[in-house]
Amino acid sequence: MSWVSFTALFFATWWIVLFVVLPFSIRTQDDDHDVTLGTVPSAPRGPHMLRAVLRTTVATAVLMGIFYGLTKGLGYSLDEVPHIIPEFSQTPTK
Repeated sequence: MSWVSFTALFFATWWIVLFVVLPFSIRTQDDDHDVTLGTVPSAPRGPHMLRAVLRTTVATAVLMGIFYGLTKGLGYSLDEVPHIIPEFSQTPTK
């Protein structure tokens, strides 16, 4: 896999992991019993995006490290995953 493909896969994986990590350890205004007038009680209390971005980057680096180790170190590839769709041959059977 070239470095361009690896970077593209890292970027796509990063965005997926971001949406998984976002709800972790978030404090809402309702949790702190301090709801600002004009906002919903479930609104986040204070900024938390820097922590979410850092956690996402670390989690994605770990996942991509595992992927790299499986593909380069152990020699596995996506071609070895069993196919769910059966192969259809072009020769008619009678």
